Parts: sequence; C-alpha cells; structure tokens
Amino acid sequence: MATVAHWVAGARPRTLPAAVSPVLAGTAVALYDDGAVWWKALLALVVSLALQVGVNYANDYSDGIRGTDSERVGPMRLVGSGTASPGAVKRAAFAAFGVAAVAGLVLAATTAWWLVAVGAVCVVAAWFYTGGSKPYGYLGLGEVMVFCFFGLVAVTGTAYVQTETWTVSALYAAVGIGGLACAILVANNLRDIPTDRVAGKMTLAVRLGDDRTRALYVLLLGLAAVALVGVALTTSWWALLALAYTGPGVRAARVVWSRAVGPGLIPVLQLTGVSELLYGLGLLVGLAIAS
Repeated sequence: MATVAHWVAGARPRTLPAAVSPVLAGTAVALYDDGAVWWKALLALVVSLALQVGVNYANDYSDGIRGTDSERVGPMRLVGSGTASPGAVKRAAFAAFGVAAVAGLVLAATTAWWLVAVGAVCVVAAWFYTGGSKPYGYLGLGEVMVFCFFGLVAVTGTAYVQTETWTVSALYAAVGIGGLACAILVANNLRDIPTDRVAGKMTLAVRLGDDRTRALYVLLLGLAAVALVGVALTTSWWALLALAYTGPGVRAARVVWSRAVGPGLIPVLQLTGVSELLYGLGLLVGLAIAS
C-alpha cells in the first residue's frame, strides 16, 4: 500500500516550480501595472499547483497502464512500480483537477465567466497529455502545450485576473516562463530518449535526436533571456533582477552540453526548476521595487 511519502513523491514536487513561477511572474506584471490583488494571486497559485499535481498523477496513471514506466531512469512512479493501483492514481489526478476547478470558478465569478472555458481547456489538455487513445505527449507536442499552458496562459491569465487588462509586458514574461518550463520537459525527455523510443513514446526529444535536443535546451534558456529584455523595456530595468536564473541555468546547460546521459541528467531537472523559480521571483521583486 502506498504511503504518504509515496504519494508526495508521485506528485513530483521537483516539477512544482513550473506551477509557482508563472503566478509569480504574472503577479509581478500586475503589481507594476495596477497593483496586485493578492487573494486572486493566491487562488491563481492554487489553480496552477493543483493542475501541475493533477497532470503528474494523470501522467503516472496513463504511462503506467501502457507499460511506458516499466523501465525508468528517473524517480519512482506509483503505477509503474506497483506501489499504488491505477484506479487510486486516476482518482488522485481527478481530485487535484477538482481543486483547480473550484479555485478557478471563484476567479471566474469575480473576474469574467469566459475564464471557465479556459480552465476547462486546461484540464482537458492536462489529461490528454498522456491520456486517451492518441496522447499528444506521444506525438512530440508536449513542449508546445507546456509553453502554451504553463507559459502563455498561466502568466497572462494570472495578470489578467488581477488587472482585467492585457499587456505586452505580461506576454514577454509569459514567453520567458514558458521557455524555461519547456526546458524542464526537454531535459526530462532527453534523459528518457532510450526508454521512450523502445516504448514507442515519440516525444519531441525522440524525434529530434540527442544532439538537437541538447541544442534546443540551451536555446530555450536563451529565449528566456531575450524575453526578459522585452519585459524590462516595457516595464522597468529592475525586471533584470530575474537574470538570477542564469546561475543555476548555466550550470544545468553545462551538464547538458557535457553529453551526460541517464541519471547524470537528473540534476538538470532540479537546476532548471530552480532557474524558472528565480526568474519569476526576480520579476516579482524587481517590479515591486519599480512600482
């Protein structure tokens, strides 16, 4: 029987910076423009975290029943290891989606009801990443969807629910956060190329191959820097405090460029997550100073 520690591990806490960072970045832009609405920022954080945990459990369930996780290099998976039943993990995924839906409904009721449709699309995208008969994560579209939902939608949505306006600065911040969120997935899929290829999981990394996937990882880190300049030009140069992300980012890029494989790439996931978190936090601190 799975213990609490197993369920926490199954939620993949190292991926949670990808949920926190967009809310930090979106709140930073809101704070600079019109002033943050902190209770809405907190609800946006609940939505983002719950969606991330939900997609992690959903991925665990779908990959587990397909047998994709039978041979893993990375952290333990609940279904693939036999620690928890598929039904239990599926229920955990939908419980997390339910939490996201409740928090999202409060935001929609106090902002705009069309946000309900956006939230529904987010849940559907989270489930069909590896769920359903033709999961898009198996078709090489995972990075595109991460960029859209944990970058563009999460950052601009967080800013919008607080200001009820769309700004170019929020879009730039969303591109930067989206690039780093994609880099986390690219690093994960780079590590898993050998096992994913055998399992028939045609991720973008499998399609690109080892060399081009490593180049893509570095390119995404660079995209975040370019987007940050855009944020600074449309807000304040204090936004450049987010360059703190380059510390762990450069360390991670060196590991990737050193042609590390398998377990040697696991630290890259943590370093990239820290990079994204520093990016969002740097924006929040910098634009708080500027405002």
